[in-house]
Amino acid sequence: MSTATIIILILIGLVAGVFSGMIGIGGAIIIIPALIYLLHLDQHTAQGTSLAIMLPPIGLLAVINYYKAGAINLKFALVIAMAFLIGGYFGSRFALNIPVDSIRKVFAIVLFLIALRMFFMKTG
Repeated sequence: MSTATIIILILIGLVAGVFSGMIGIGGAIIIIPALIYLLHLDQHTAQGTSLAIMLPPIGLLAVINYYKAGAINLKFALVIAMAFLIGGYFGSRFALNIPVDSIRKVFAIVLFLIALRMFFMKTG
């Protein structure tokens, strides 16, 4: 691994970490596109790498801060984590059987639709 690659990986991690700690995003929105565009990974490898990053203890310190502030619903988190575990297993098996170009397009459409919904959502 070259020094330039290591620097890019560190920058991706720092940016994703800051955004994850601030607004809860990182893996899909920052890490996957960065791995694809900056390091030329294919969609499957970028997704798999992003999932590997999310394994503990990466988010542990952020979780501790939120827990201390009383900003975590542990019951909700446990249920979602169990479902995420099962969904991640079956989702990855499914995704690995879809051509890279197709899964990249699905990924882009999902991000776009979420962004549109959030942009036009009324608050109050």
